[in-house]
Amino acid sequence: MNTSQPGVAAPPNPRPWVLDLTARERSTLVATFGGWALDGMDVMVYSFVIPTLIAAWHISKGQAGLLGTAALLISAVGGWLAGLLADRFGRVRVLQITILWFAFFTFLSGFTNSFWQLLMTRGLQGLGFGGEWAVGSVLMGEAIRAQHRGKAVGTVQGGWAIGWGIAAICYTVLFSVLPAATAWRAMFWIGILPALLVFYIRRNVPEPEVFSQTRARVGEGSHFLEIFSPALLKTTFLTAMLATGAQGGYYAITTWLPTFLKTSRGLSVLNTGGYLFVVIVGSFVGYIISAWLADHLGRKRTLILFAVCSFVTVTAYTFLPISNSLMLVLGFPLGFFASGSFSPMGAFFTELFPSRLRGSGQGFSYNYGRAIGALFPTSVGYLSARISLGHAISAFAVTAYLIMILAVLLLPETRGKELQVYE
Repeated sequence: MNTSQPGVAAPPNPRPWVLDLTARERSTLVATFGGWALDGMDVMVYSFVIPTLIAAWHISKGQAGLLGTAALLISAVGGWLAGLLADRFGRVRVLQITILWFAFFTFLSGFTNSFWQLLMTRGLQGLGFGGEWAVGSVLMGEAIRAQHRGKAVGTVQGGWAIGWGIAAICYTVLFSVLPAATAWRAMFWIGILPALLVFYIRRNVPEPEVFSQTRARVGEGSHFLEIFSPALLKTTFLTAMLATGAQGGYYAITTWLPTFLKTSRGLSVLNTGGYLFVVIVGSFVGYIISAWLADHLGRKRTLILFAVCSFVTVTAYTFLPISNSLMLVLGFPLGFFASGSFSPMGAFFTELFPSRLRGSGQGFSYNYGRAIGALFPTSVGYLSARISLGHAISAFAVTAYLIMILAVLLLPETRGKELQVYE
């Protein structure tokens, strides 16, 4: 009998937690980690090609921000839709569809020749990558045991940094050996690679037992609008605000970071790649450490700690008059805290919503946050026409993290909660 209670950590296990996973849990971890890594690669490619597109197509920073915002806004729709479909047709099946979708439209973006064409392909890409997180996070949260859920779901989040790192390496290599007019297209063409992951998922990843048993018991009787019922409205609203803060801050920083380093700080392509590498390494370490802390300190304490530290580091990085040498050093905590803010969210949301509505609730809340957070890159772009780009980034990021902290304070702690079939 499991005696875990919300807010109480499981007894320590001397074995590394990954070795304690069953074959079923491990294959799900590999699949969702790989999916999120390749998703991150496809999404972050755009941040590297912004300066080239501005010069080649003679678009404004506001229009460049709109290209980023369009994908994020439509990804919110894709995430909610995928969550609804996952509650009805299964986590694994919908996950495969979302991966194929975003890979295809990322690849297609490399053939565009105008602002409006790229706006269309980026928007369609967003439908897929929004759905991938919504479904993958629920799948991982349900497949893993309570004592490892925070670490496992947070580790999956760490895949984003790996994908970001792959995009940074491709940027450094492609823009060094190819003309800029070809290199930016090649950056998008490599986005077809995630499609290969579908073959692994089809062979190795089963539906979580809690989902199968819940479907067998309640069938399709629940309706997605139940997440707005009096019993769940507070949870839905606060998780949506939490996601808004985390993603608004993150996108305000990462969408414009290569442009900030290249234009505001005057760094070359090679130096920009080096500075971003420090940020990306910090991001990966932040994901992993935050995931571990989520199971040991609890979801709420970890989220608040990382949000406060993100507030401080982004201000220092973009607002204060620091040298390039100090900026290189600060890149590590900038990536560490901004990315680590996401690690506890998947497990936290999984535990806050009932099993019959988990895909719908988690998909809506996270992607509502993505939709509102998507407005931040465009807002930064337009505000930077009046104040410096660094100050614009700082203003929106700080506001976002304050929203996140307030939402976390009003939610209950869920560490150690067992998922119930009858919910």
